[in-house]
Amino acid sequence: MHNITLINGDGIGPEISDSVVKIIKASGLEINWDIQSAGSDVIEKEGTPLPQRVLDSVKKNKVALKAPVTTPIGKGFRSVNVQLRKELDLYANLRPCKNLPGVKTRFDNVDLVVVRENTEDLYAGVEEQIDANTAHSIKIITRKASERICRFAFDYAVKNGRKEVCAVSKANIMKLSDGLFLESYRNVAQDYPQIKQREILVDNLCMQLVQEPSRFDVLVLPNLYGDIVSDLTAGLIGGLGVAQGANIGLNCAVFEPVHGSAPDIKGQNKANPTALLLSAIEMLRYINETDYAIKIEKALFKTLSDGDKTADLGGYLSTTEFTDMIIKNLL
Repeated sequence: MHNITLINGDGIGPEISDSVVKIIKASGLEINWDIQSAGSDVIEKEGTPLPQRVLDSVKKNKVALKAPVTTPIGKGFRSVNVQLRKELDLYANLRPCKNLPGVKTRFDNVDLVVVRENTEDLYAGVEEQIDANTAHSIKIITRKASERICRFAFDYAVKNGRKEVCAVSKANIMKLSDGLFLESYRNVAQDYPQIKQREILVDNLCMQLVQEPSRFDVLVLPNLYGDIVSDLTAGLIGGLGVAQGANIGLNCAVFEPVHGSAPDIKGQNKANPTALLLSAIEMLRYINETDYAIKIEKALFKTLSDGDKTADLGGYLSTTEFTDMIIKNLL
């Protein structure tokens, strides 16, 4: 039996977590879930949105499934997501982006992967208030982190039969920081002659993604660009409600959806659990439970193909009804 940490989040987090746990249990796979709460709901009691017990649980179990956690905008506590990635050195953010059956989108040939560096760039949080009218944020790019994420991208491409890894930067403007990232990519690429290499500026990438996303295979990006581009690519396949994600390090991995905690629909049984379920399916592959991953994926795809969807995808089902339909379609 697998011991896996479940961070059930806040907002809609507990609802979609319950959904995914029920589906996995119905598939026949037994998991011992170590349930850990985090986020805004625990601040008053424990004084922090990310208690040490959560980190200890992930370090012990090595694998975690994480529901969304609220991050205040412009004030309040620092992002739990950022802190979790930094504390556990989850340096690679992996976001596969592929069309789902039954989900209508502008493009029907999207099949790409965003590999985002997770530990530095502007997300290092090095900021200072110079005076009342000026603030500085420091962009940190290192050779070590850049080469590590580029090697992860190339290794992923080799393992998964991908043909190209494209480096994304703004090195024409940020010649030192983004230039270092690009130089690191070129150094690593020499070890993978079987994989095609390409370089593109981030603004040009965004334009081409909304024209013809099939031009791209694996994208590797510094932290900030990766965050923005991964949301753009989520829009290509139906929105954040169907966008999966994984944060992977040398010793731990945390699987989570791309979307936020949607506190406006908390407790209304409206939330779409698809993104968390897809993240869980990726997690099952990671722990070598491939048969169960395929079984659950087929049930999800059949449910969507049959037109049984939540409201955000143009359907009519509640969270629990959608969950029940997936379980019904498990073979």
